[in-house]
Amino acid sequence: MPSGDRRDGPPRLDRVRGAVIGLAAGDAAGWPAARHRSALLAGWSRRLHRELDAFAEEHQVTTLPVPFALNQPVAPLAAGPSDDAEWLAWAALTIREDRAEAFGRLAGRDDVRARISVWAALDNLAAGKCPPASGHDNPHHFDDAAAVRAVAFGAAGLDPLEDARVTNAEDGVLGAVAMARAVAALTDGAPMGEAVEAALGALPPDTAIGHAAREALAAARAAGSPFAAVPALDAAVLDHVYSYGVAAAQTVPVALALADVASCGPPQEAFGAGVSAAACLAPVADSAPALTGALLGCAAGHDALPAAWRERARVLAGCCLPELAGTDLLDIAGRLA
Repeated sequence: MPSGDRRDGPPRLDRVRGAVIGLAAGDAAGWPAARHRSALLAGWSRRLHRELDAFAEEHQVTTLPVPFALNQPVAPLAAGPSDDAEWLAWAALTIREDRAEAFGRLAGRDDVRARISVWAALDNLAAGKCPPASGHDNPHHFDDAAAVRAVAFGAAGLDPLEDARVTNAEDGVLGAVAMARAVAALTDGAPMGEAVEAALGALPPDTAIGHAAREALAAARAAGSPFAAVPALDAAVLDHVYSYGVAAAQTVPVALALADVASCGPPQEAFGAGVSAAACLAPVADSAPALTGALLGCAAGHDALPAAWRERARVLAGCCLPELAGTDLLDIAGRLA
């Protein structure tokens, strides 16, 4: 695993910026980003997309429909951040508030898009259930919604536990704590190997996420490079039985494993190699690339990330939280730092 003198790395602010923009770039790189951003288009265009998908299924057509902007502005479908980046920004903007109160203000809104765990938690809060019941009595308590938000907490050097318990439980909470610990270590200048070990310390081996994380690391290290690790991670970690593409027990281990093995290669290639490999794992491409990008971006620092991705991932579209449209993620990073 890589090692190095912490004094030789980028400054703290640059690492925090790297974590935030790295997550946003990974978010943008995954194929679901265009689906999320298409929410900004007219409803009829999404309906027509669904009809084309049904036609392809019925007539055995192999041309898969993708989001399109027929007679509408195409800007929403340009490569850019979507759900994960917006929920990271929301967490950063509310990070000093009581977590149940911050989430409670979202309850009842009809313009918010979120993970199932978040919607279930909002319903629980509205019904008078407080954390941890709001996260535990939740059909998707195991998803990675809190793990995405935990990047903000880790970058700020804060414990994500109270935030995570609003929407998640068990593996969902453990994944959030692991991500926050890894990001906090990287923000303080630790090499990736130490950050991964810090994350593993939050994942007991007898839990699903803890077992998967160790299996993923072993598979990726044996493969030797991020792209070579894709088939091994698909076999070792991914669940092809249920449609749980954002389960923390899959996405967090994949991110830790790919960040670990990518950081063993040339530093200038690590970010692209790790995020690209995560995007190749289609079942977890909604958030695994974003989580991988947060880790590798934090390790490299913002200024080391590809310039085109720094610019393209910087501004939010408001596809999940409309009030965040136009928000500059570098301002968000400055708040956290």
